[in-house]
Amino acid sequence: MAVKEDGLRADARANRDRILEVAREALTADPETPLSAIGKAAGVGQGTLYRHFPTREALALAMYRKEISAVVALASTLLEAHPPLEAFRLWCAQLADSSAMKRGVARLLQGGTSEDDKRETYQQVVSAVRSLLVACEGVGAIDRGANADDVLMLLGVLWQLPSHPGRDAQSARIIALIFKGLGAKA
Repeated sequence: MAVKEDGLRADARANRDRILEVAREALTADPETPLSAIGKAAGVGQGTLYRHFPTREALALAMYRKEISAVVALASTLLEAHPPLEAFRLWCAQLADSSAMKRGVARLLQGGTSEDDKRETYQQVVSAVRSLLVACEGVGAIDRGANADDVLMLLGVLWQLPSHPGRDAQSARIIALIFKGLGAKA
């Protein structure tokens, strides 16, 4: 069986990805979901589950890293497909959507996330924000001089919003205020 750069065989990688997918849904809905229920829903045995993720915290950290990687990669994908300001707005909306997962596993992340993990993921997201800002500034869609760290701190409010029926509309209003503060021209 072929082994990829992450050292996992294709079948093991497929199991890992399926566990992460099921866990994301389950732990977002209920952070207390038993790991046995996640393994069963993913169609893997307990040995396979614990081989990949020996603790709930390890599973939460892997979910978080996967989510951050997807959000970071989305910035360049959106910039290739859309004008910069639209790409940035779409990216912010996706960031708001991903906050549900983070809220669902926040308590688990606190116990399983080192300072190095936090710095690494934070810097990845700052880099994505910086690339979006530079693209928007380059076409004159926002005022020059915005600091990526500051913008990310403002966007962090989206991750604090509790779930409620008007959450999406509130997220959209907050994003609109941030863009107004950036001097968005569209």
